[in-house]
Amino acid sequence: EVNRAPAKVQSALLEAMAERQITVGGKTYPLPQLFLVMATQNPIEQEGTYPLPEAQLDRFLMHVRVDYPDAGHEQTILKIVRAEMVETMQAESEAPRALVSEREVFDARAEILALHMAAEVERYLLELVLATRKPGAYGDDLAGWLQYGGSPRATIALDRCSRVHAWLAGRDYVSPDDVQSVCPDVLRHRLILNYEAEAEGVTPDSVVSELIARVAVP
Repeated sequence: EVNRAPAKVQSALLEAMAERQITVGGKTYPLPQLFLVMATQNPIEQEGTYPLPEAQLDRFLMHVRVDYPDAGHEQTILKIVRAEMVETMQAESEAPRALVSEREVFDARAEILALHMAAEVERYLLELVLATRKPGAYGDDLAGWLQYGGSPRATIALDRCSRVHAWLAGRDYVSPDDVQSVCPDVLRHRLILNYEAEAEGVTPDSVVSELIARVAVP
């Protein structure tokens, strides 16, 4: 629950995410290649939460919204947790078994980076991010909502996530649909709205939806 962590803890995470190293007692330790930070975040309006600084938010690849499960999924969760508890009580304590090797992860990364992305799709990806910085070209309303747009990290993240989306679908090329599918999760935590937008009830998700609707698709 990263937004319940005090500033000192968030600062330590920022070093790990930005420089892939940690410093303890004045000594610096490099992190392994497969290191990542995965965190949950309580609703920002709850008591005891601290807003994350923009520099730290920008270093998260994606911000995925997880809503309450429906009745069927919640019943499945109940069954899984109950089975895990029974298994834990009955089985002897043993080290967890790796389901995927480090080599397989690196090979998958190489395959993803090798996926074909047409120049038109790459340009479309860039235009979506650039539109967050100069929204006036796509409407005065967008220009009146956005205070700051996505950084170059947003462009890199959108490229990587679009490729992963295509790879998981079993394709060897990236389509505009892949870009649109991951765009909300990549951009929602990187857009800073102004007071007027917040007063009108505009959210980052609604801004991203408008961008997808207005930027021409190749």
